[in-house]
Amino acid sequence: MADLTALGARIDWRRTFLTTDANPYYDAFVRWQMNRLHDLDKIKFGMRYTIYSPLDGQPCMDHDRSEGEGGGPTEYTGVKMEVVEWSPAALETIGNVINGKKVFLVAATLRPETMYGQTNCFVGTTLDYGLFSANDEEIYVCSYRAARNMAFQDIIKPRDNPVKLAELKGSQIIGTKIKAPFSVNPEVYVLPMEGVLASKGTGVVTSVPSDSPDDYATLMDLRKKAEFYKINPEWAALDPVPVLSTPTYGEMTAPVLVKQMKIQSQKDTLRLAEAKELAYKEGFYKGTMSIGEFKGMPVEEAKPRVRQRMIEAGLAFAYAEPDRFVKSRSGDECVVALMDQWYLDYGEEKWKAQAEKLLERMNTYSSETKHAFEAVLNWLNKWACARTYGLGSKLPWDPQFLVESLSDSTIYMSYYTISNLLHSDMNGSKPGPLGVTPDQMTDEVWDYVLASGPFPSNSNIPKENLLKLRHSFNYFYPMDIRSSGKDLIPNHLTFAVYNHAALFPEEHWPLSMRANGHLMLNGKKMAKSTGNFLTLRQAINKWGADATRLALADAGDGIEDANFDDTTANASILRLHTLIGWCQESVDAGAGYRTGDLTYHDR
Repeated sequence: MADLTALGARIDWRRTFLTTDANPYYDAFVRWQMNRLHDLDKIKFGMRYTIYSPLDGQPCMDHDRSEGEGGGPTEYTGVKMEVVEWSPAALETIGNVINGKKVFLVAATLRPETMYGQTNCFVGTTLDYGLFSANDEEIYVCSYRAARNMAFQDIIKPRDNPVKLAELKGSQIIGTKIKAPFSVNPEVYVLPMEGVLASKGTGVVTSVPSDSPDDYATLMDLRKKAEFYKINPEWAALDPVPVLSTPTYGEMTAPVLVKQMKIQSQKDTLRLAEAKELAYKEGFYKGTMSIGEFKGMPVEEAKPRVRQRMIEAGLAFAYAEPDRFVKSRSGDECVVALMDQWYLDYGEEKWKAQAEKLLERMNTYSSETKHAFEAVLNWLNKWACARTYGLGSKLPWDPQFLVESLSDSTIYMSYYTISNLLHSDMNGSKPGPLGVTPDQMTDEVWDYVLASGPFPSNSNIPKENLLKLRHSFNYFYPMDIRSSGKDLIPNHLTFAVYNHAALFPEEHWPLSMRANGHLMLNGKKMAKSTGNFLTLRQAINKWGADATRLALADAGDGIEDANFDDTTANASILRLHTLIGWCQESVDAGAGYRTGDLTYHDR
């Protein structure tokens, strides 16, 4: 407060308030919001994927993370490839741990419809793989990271602690013969691939060289340099199998693209990434199946059907993991858990249409900001709104849970309009000038004040005070502008759009939202660790309020990152000094100015 006042900011500090249940007025406000969303069927309960911290024992949403904000679950098809014959190196290490169980290498794929064309399977030679007990009859081979995710999705038992029976290097698995589900080649071999990542998927990769440029380039490398890669040439002898047909590339998408783009090997990662994108878009949106039960069907329609057939046959299962590395503030690497929970049904067709209507009417000041909102509205789906501990209000109908921190701060802009009338301190411990107590702020009162609801006849708040509260809200709402950081578009700001659309009549929908970039210092990111850091108070002490404000104004006001420059602040002092001097000279010379009637030019 002192720093902003020193800068010359004009802020109504009477409207300061805490946004937790420590403030009983705000607690009543959040409970009203949650109750109304629940009444409107915007909050639901059910089994769903969520980013989860095993250490914290609860969902880990954006504000609970030290890394990975904006990340969510990505759902794969876990393909079960049963081991037919182990390689000698693997068999030597495994020993007797299998104990009569079936063992499956588990690959995570986003393209189940291409499984008809498997010619082999890939692993990373330097990666570590575990044999994890899935249940009483099966063992899964994958990375520990993947097994940990599976354990929280009830794929591997026990739920929170995957049991590793043995560990193998990828190089030891090379040459293992496995079954290839749905493939025209019933049995294939495990081969080495340089680009397999431990941080994505299961560490096991299915190979469909007719459709995947990476798979085709790697297969050709292995055939050319079998001795170098220490494989039996027979393991890589199966030719690509046509799986789907596209207008541009025919039935051999990957070989055509690799040839056209002159890709020489699997090491050409940049061009392979480009080829992969071209192959996926062409195949998924324009391709038709060339093989299998759904031959002739568009790939877009066949994909979920093939997946379902594989799951029904016990050859696959649904598997999910975070789409990026996510770390909680407690330092825990998060997983995707499948769990019963309360969630806001963002993405629901009718609610999404309301949000899109609000966005279309709202001024975002730049096309970049509007496009960013539109992109979020297209992917945002089912947001967990409850957690088991932390700060916040209790979920009114299920008080064992607390309202998640990004779900209780979506419409607090409306609370500003009346907070100074409700309480006289930020904690809400002292009633405001109207003498209203927290228990008097019932859901019906909030409906009347904020949502154009009927007069609450059962309220014991004097009518004139209710009218004052409603008048204050109507005076300030709809809000003219909400200004915030661009990093909040994927959550807080889009949540605000959804919640305003659901809870307020259209005449009270926000008029504009402005997103700004982050502030750099002298062209570099501000960071305490590097010493490139400046507080507002330090800037005021060094250059004064006026020069600091000029430098901030010059730094930039778009969605791009702004840059506070020392040289601009220093120059602003000189410009201000010159301006003040000129003003003073003008005042002092006032006696010499012309007097009399105004001329045409004066007017």
